[in-house]
Amino acid sequence: MDGEGRSSGLAKSAAVKLSEMGERTKQLGTAMKNPHQQRRIILVIVCVALLLDNMLYMVIVPIIPDYLADLESEQAEHVHVVMHPNSSANSTSQDKSNKDNLDVQIGVLFASKAILQLLVNPLSGTFIDRVGYDIPLLIGLSVMFVSTCIFAIGENYATLFVARSLQGLGSAFADTSGIAMIADKYTEESERSTALGIALAFISFGSLVAPPFGGVLYEFAGKKVPFIVLACVCLVDGLMLLTVIKPFSNRTRENMPVGTPIYRLMVDPYIAVVAGALTVCNIPLAFLEPTIANWMETTMHSSQWEMGLTWLPAFFPHVLGVYITVKLAAQRPHLQWFYGALGMVIIGASSCTVPACKTFGQLIAPLCGICFGIALVDTALLPTLAFLVDVRHVSVYGSVYAIADISYSVAYAMGPIVAGQIVHTLGFVQLNLGMGLVNVLYAPALLLLRNVCQMKPSHSERDNLLEEAPQGLYDTIKMEERRTKKKGYSAAGNCLSVDENGFDPFKAQRSLSEESSGPEYT
Repeated sequence: MDGEGRSSGLAKSAAVKLSEMGERTKQLGTAMKNPHQQRRIILVIVCVALLLDNMLYMVIVPIIPDYLADLESEQAEHVHVVMHPNSSANSTSQDKSNKDNLDVQIGVLFASKAILQLLVNPLSGTFIDRVGYDIPLLIGLSVMFVSTCIFAIGENYATLFVARSLQGLGSAFADTSGIAMIADKYTEESERSTALGIALAFISFGSLVAPPFGGVLYEFAGKKVPFIVLACVCLVDGLMLLTVIKPFSNRTRENMPVGTPIYRLMVDPYIAVVAGALTVCNIPLAFLEPTIANWMETTMHSSQWEMGLTWLPAFFPHVLGVYITVKLAAQRPHLQWFYGALGMVIIGASSCTVPACKTFGQLIAPLCGICFGIALVDTALLPTLAFLVDVRHVSVYGSVYAIADISYSVAYAMGPIVAGQIVHTLGFVQLNLGMGLVNVLYAPALLLLRNVCQMKPSHSERDNLLEEAPQGLYDTIKMEERRTKKKGYSAAGNCLSVDENGFDPFKAQRSLSEESSGPEYT
């Protein structure tokens, strides 16, 4: 009787759990039917993907150099014993040569992710414009999962190099499609700035918390554990994407507009100015990450824990910068260019003061200033890219955020390779002064964006021409359909004429259709 009672009790508890799971599934389904809830869930999925990518980018910083140094020393001892079994001569010059070679290998390994990402982004941006945002995001997460697993099992330089390069391939799809998806779902400028600000906070958190996270787990649990943890989170995020967004069902690609080609976006002067600012403002961070530890060791005689926690305090001013910029942009959106320029000046001043620091406590202040300035620039200018596409091109965001990703990749591809050579040739002080000067000199270029906020035809047309709520990616098609029914739309209310913005998205889309020999939509 006791056995039967227990069995019936287990059956009842299992039935209750299944019922609860069913209710949660129904609630999730109901939430996905609500556009606002759907946007929030998508934002969570994208933010987790961006967090993973940046954690995987930075988690190897305390792990791989030490792991490769151990491998190098083991191989050198084995070769020495085989070649010179009876020799006990001093091999200082050989050790120095091996160390220099190892530094080059580590620099190339670190840069390989950004280099491949730089090469793939033009193709991934076009691909995203053609098929939408969810499938490329799933591709990126899948490649990142494979890359993380290879990192966990890799035991030689070649395998780790392949894993790092694969991460760049996954990032080219996941980062670009994720940011573009946010821009597409959040069509109002204030909401878009807030959503992109949240995404930037996750990027910052991933980049700054990953080194201590990886260092602690590597020290106490071994090399595999940090990567296994990240692979599991990546798998869960991919399953959420498949469950919630369902990228392979209910597709309406035939209704998607043809986006502006990436080469046309690159020659747009406004987009070019924004892309240049994104590259310049990230150069100090990209160049200091591989060089500041050695400088701290030789100048301050810093301990290992100080070098490991160098960038962690900077997370808080970065989040503060994102928050302040979002609030200011909501109140005074016409000053987005000024927030970006102010951020570049702060970055320049902070970079110039880094070499003057004599203690770890003093160093925290300029590093926090650099991250605060980067937060101002990124939070102000990333939504500006989407706005420029809305008012001057077709509202499809894959290619324009591929350009933004290219801008970041240029800085981070040069950093691990070029920064060390500059320090060796000119010195650490000259490196920081040069980076600070470049940022301060570039800031006035953002004055070219001061009149961008006056370009508002797409939002006014959207309100006047669409009966239903805006749907981001599909607005261009719907506006085109309504355009034939309503004449003289460019003269409506508070709209500017299309000519004042220098671009007619409908005309461009028709010209693209006439030029192409294949079908207009994919």
